Amino acid sequence: MQEDGRPNMKLLKYDHQYSRRHFLQKLAAGSGSAGVLMSAWKAFAATGEVSKAYPDELLSIEGYTKGKIKTGDEINASNVELVKELLEPIRYEQILKHGRKLKIVKSTTDVMKLSPWEYIETTLKNAGKAKFNEQGNVVNAADGQPWIGGNPFPDAKTGIELLAAQTLSWGRHDASFYAIKINDVAIDGETRFRYAGGWAELNTVARVSMDPKPYWTEHKDKLRFQTVFFTGPQQFRGTSFMNVWDYDQRKFPALYGYVADFRRIRQFPADQRFEPLLPGTTLYLSDAWAAGDPLLTWGNFQIVGRGPFLAGLSGSWNADNENWEHKTHGGPKGTTFWDSTVELVPEAILVEATPTGYPRAPISKKQVWFDARNQVVVGMVTYDRRNQPYRSFDGAYSLYESGSKKFMDGAHPYWSWCHVTCSDIQTGSVTRLEQVRAIEGHTSGANDPKMYDKYLTQTALMRLGAN
Repeated sequence: MQEDGRPNMKLLKYDHQYSRRHFLQKLAAGSGSAGVLMSAWKAFAATGEVSKAYPDELLSIEGYTKGKIKTGDEINASNVELVKELLEPIRYEQILKHGRKLKIVKSTTDVMKLSPWEYIETTLKNAGKAKFNEQGNVVNAADGQPWIGGNPFPDAKTGIELLAAQTLSWGRHDASFYAIKINDVAIDGETRFRYAGGWAELNTVARVSMDPKPYWTEHKDKLRFQTVFFTGPQQFRGTSFMNVWDYDQRKFPALYGYVADFRRIRQFPADQRFEPLLPGTTLYLSDAWAAGDPLLTWGNFQIVGRGPFLAGLSGSWNADNENWEHKTHGGPKGTTFWDSTVELVPEAILVEATPTGYPRAPISKKQVWFDARNQVVVGMVTYDRRNQPYRSFDGAYSLYESGSKKFMDGAHPYWSWCHVTCSDIQTGSVTRLEQVRAIEGHTSGANDPKMYDKYLTQTALMRLGAN
C-alpha cells in the first residue's frame, strides 16, 4: 500500500496500445522486421530466445488478458470474446457456435523447440546469404546456385520472402514420412469417410541433415519428390500420387498417379491442384503446408496483418497413446474437432496471395498466418471467387517429447506437425488429419536414407499399389 492508502500499481511502459500501434505502423510501412522492442531475429541470434523483442503483455496469455484467462484454462463459447482478435474468423465461429474448445498452455520462448534442431542451426549459419535471382527463384547470393539450407529469410520483411521459405522446405527436415489417418466429418456430425495412408517428402537441395549436403547432385535441378498413398478403405487401397518439383518455381511439378482399378501409372495435368485427392475430403494438393504449389504460380504477395495469435506449437504429441492417436470433441456427435492445445504467439504475420497461374482456380486468394519468430505457418484461410471465406486450415506442431517419453530424430527429439483441421465453412464439413506412429508397417519419422527408393519413384508407386 502507498502512504495515502491506495494500492501499489505497476505502471506498464509498453501496454496493449503501444504494441497495437507498433504493429499498425509496420503494416502501414509495408515491411519490417519481426519484434516490438527490437528485432526478434537479432534477439534469437544473440540469446537463443526472443523474449527481449516483446513486452511482457505479449509473452503470456495472463498478461494479454490481464489475468482473465490463464495457462491451463479452456477457451470455449463462454470466454472466446476475450481472445477473438487472436483467432482466424473460422476458429472463432467454430468455438462460438459448434462446441470447439482450445486448451491454453504456457507460451514457448525457446525457439530451438519450435523447429528441427539442424534446420535452425543451418539457418543461423546461412543467414544473409540468400537472394532472389532474375527469374524470381531463391538462390545462394555468392554463386547463384540453389539455396544451401535453412530459412533463407529468417528476418523476413515481405510476404514473398515468407512464402518462399515455406515452399522451399515444407516440414523443415530433408526427408519426412508421415503415417496419417484422415476422417471427414459432415455438418451433422457423422463421419462419412475414413482414410489411412502415408505422405513422403524429400528435398534434393537445401539439405541440412542428410548426405550429400547441401545438394543431391544428380537431382540438383529439382526441389523435392513428394508422394501420397492410401492403404484404406479397401476400394482406394493402393491409390497413390507422386509430385516431382522443379527447382524453378515458374514450372509446374510433374504429377503421376497409380490408379488401383487400372493397375497402371498415368500422368495427370499438373495444374489441377484444386480438387480433392479423394472423395469427401476438403484437402487439395494446393493446400500442402499452405504452399502446395510452385511459388511463382501465385502472385500479388502482401502483408495485410500483424499482431498476437493463438496457435498450437507445443504439447500436441499424444505420447500416452501407443499410436499417437488424438481425442476429439465438439459438433453434434462429439467427433468434429481435435482436442487441441494452443499458446500465445507474440506476433503473427498475415500474408495474402492470389493464384495468378490458375485461371480456373475456385479460389480468389489465400491468407496465411506465420509465427513471426520462426516463420512457421500457423493458419490459412482461402476465399472463393466471390471473395467469401471458403476453407480454413489450422494445425498443431510439437516437439515429440513429453516428460520421460521421447521420439528421437537422430540426436534430438523429433519436431513435426501432430494434427490438422481442414474446414469447408460453406458446407460445414471438417476433415481431420493426424500423424500417427505407424500405418501397416509404414512408420513416421525423418531423414531415412531409404525413403527415396521406398516411396518416391514410379517403381515405388507400383509396389505400393500392389501391396
